[in-house]
Amino acid sequence: MIKCDNLYYSYEDYQYNKVEVLKALSFEIKEGEKVILLGINGSGKSTLLKILNGLIVPQSGTYSFKTKEVNKKYLKQHNQTFRKEVALQMQDPSSMLFNATVHDEIAFGLKHFGFDEIESRVHHWAKLFEIEKLLHTSPLSLSGGQKQKVLLASLLCVEPTVLLMDEPTAHLDPPSTGWLVDFLGELNVTSLIATHNLNLGRELGQRAIVLGENHELIYDGSVEALLEDMSILIKAQLVHQHKHNHNGVEHKHFHLHSWT
Repeated sequence: MIKCDNLYYSYEDYQYNKVEVLKALSFEIKEGEKVILLGINGSGKSTLLKILNGLIVPQSGTYSFKTKEVNKKYLKQHNQTFRKEVALQMQDPSSMLFNATVHDEIAFGLKHFGFDEIESRVHHWAKLFEIEKLLHTSPLSLSGGQKQKVLLASLLCVEPTVLLMDEPTAHLDPPSTGWLVDFLGELNVTSLIATHNLNLGRELGQRAIVLGENHELIYDGSVEALLEDMSILIKAQLVHQHKHNHNGVEHKHFHLHSWT
């Protein structure tokens, strides 16, 4: 369904220095796969998600969706269809909520893509996400977990085939995180989810793609195997060290657990 071949992307900073973000990135994601995307801040995760969502295009290499190369020409010709099929949830839900009420937020995509029975669909998705009582509330006045539910309802109500998520648990408390993990586990959609939380990795996907600090792919395989490979975790800086004091002896060693 998704194929990336030798992707490259860079930009110029305010001093006109070239900053590389993705280098020689190649992988495929099959229909129905649930994949997690790991890497430290600045490794290129958010940029990759934006490329897969068609918000930006690679400067070299190719990205194909359902065997069709996604470039400026393709997006100009198939923008409506592509936008319906590939949904992106950015890290901060507030940045994607812009309608006056929760009702209008969910209805927006349904109207834009020409769905019928708008009202019944809005209430169906609001009930599914347990936000029916919030339909006439401003989404910006809600808690982080509620905003996440509204955003997901507005993205999924148009029935995308691919869901891209950037740190979806970053602003959630433990109960909301648990709800989201359960929901995504039952969702019948191809997904790529960027996260820092290794504890949640095995809950959110069966396969992991890891970007290194050099912006290249350094691992593509099962989540379970990754969690057992300390050399890759250290290389990707996905583990940390801190001091321990045991019986008066101070030492350091690497830890796999998340700070969150």
